[in-house]
Amino acid sequence: MSQPVIALASDHAGVALKSELAEWLGQNGYQALDLGPDSLDSVDYPDYADKMADCLKEGSASLGVLVCGTGIGISIAANRHRHVRAALCSNSTDARLTRLHNDANVLALGARTMGAEVALDCLRVFLETEFEGGRHQRRIDKMS
Repeated sequence: MSQPVIALASDHAGVALKSELAEWLGQNGYQALDLGPDSLDSVDYPDYADKMADCLKEGSASLGVLVCGTGIGISIAANRHRHVRAALCSNSTDARLTRLHNDANVLALGARTMGAEVALDCLRVFLETEFEGGRHQRRIDKMS
């Protein structure tokens, strides 16, 4: 059985945290697909949010993780795409509820607003939680 593919992208502020998340994914039975960047040179986060959206649309990954300084800008950019439901999470409760109720397919994190331990906890919970469906499905249908 193949490993689930999780795409990751960031801006320059999120490169280090993205790398830690990718390492954790590899150690926990997932395949990390790094969409960049791989340096600290300044880049524009909308470009990487668009790469994530394209990756999800073509089916190269089942879920994604976006990281910028706060997670705000990159999540706004990603949510311009109708098939993306990017949720900015600051704790594991946010991560659980956004999968459970919103069927989020992208986790957004802030590299400058949380430590790696909290980010990894958010990622773990995000990946372990399944969409509840039911009454929540009609709301998702209105966004997709």
